[in-house]
Amino acid sequence: MPSTTSSTVSADFDSSTVMTPSFPTFSMGLGNEVTDGLVVIGGDRRDLGDLLLVLRGLGELLQLFDDGIHLDQPALRPLPAEAFVYSDWKVGARVSLDYHLELHGHYYSVPYALIHEHVDARLTATTVEIFHRGQRVAAHRRSVVRGQHTTDPAHMPKAHQRHLEWTPSRLIDWARTIGPQTAALVEAILADRPHPEQGYRSCLGILRLAKRYGRERLEAACTRAGAVEARSYRHVDSILKHGLDRLAPLAAAPPLTLTPVHEHVRGRAYYQ
Repeated sequence: MPSTTSSTVSADFDSSTVMTPSFPTFSMGLGNEVTDGLVVIGGDRRDLGDLLLVLRGLGELLQLFDDGIHLDQPALRPLPAEAFVYSDWKVGARVSLDYHLELHGHYYSVPYALIHEHVDARLTATTVEIFHRGQRVAAHRRSVVRGQHTTDPAHMPKAHQRHLEWTPSRLIDWARTIGPQTAALVEAILADRPHPEQGYRSCLGILRLAKRYGRERLEAACTRAGAVEARSYRHVDSILKHGLDRLAPLAAAPPLTLTPVHEHVRGRAYYQ
């Protein structure tokens, strides 16, 4: 390179002002350009003085950063033991009558004493936590199955906990041993409840009536109850107590007939 370049650099640049901390290691190609007094910065060819000014500014920034670390270090706390977990919140959700809470189409239980209360739910990718007045009252593994229930037995009333060994299929199978109408009524009761366990007590009460009244009378009572859609233990028990099962089966309601058309019936078109 011409000697004028080196003389320009020496005139504009005082080497005593250059900070000499450990600079990054340059490649051979960059080193050759520096030696020649030229370097490429941001796509433009600049002289060595510009490069040294940039490096000096970088050194000052590094020094400020290092000083800041020493100032802040006494106030720094260790990182959390567990990584941050993203979560969504549903605030003010109301607990339904079956002591379950609907979240994204799935139902999660809470203690039955919180029926009709408002709670907050925190959902992560794998868990569901439910809070009442700031206190966690339930925790479940999150499920993506819509329309299904996740129930903690500890949340159930004592009456429901006593029926944990029962299942809908077991109750229906027992009802079939009495008769098809009894099985149909039991199945209807279970399907009619938001949560099947709520129907266990009623179904067990109906099935145990066979001990007192016999299978034939219970089957007749269930037939009568089913005809009027009376789907509860109370109705079947009342039918048996009053002997209504011994009466003739209820006749089907006669079909409705339309009013005959004649000259005295004007019809809808008359009023248009």
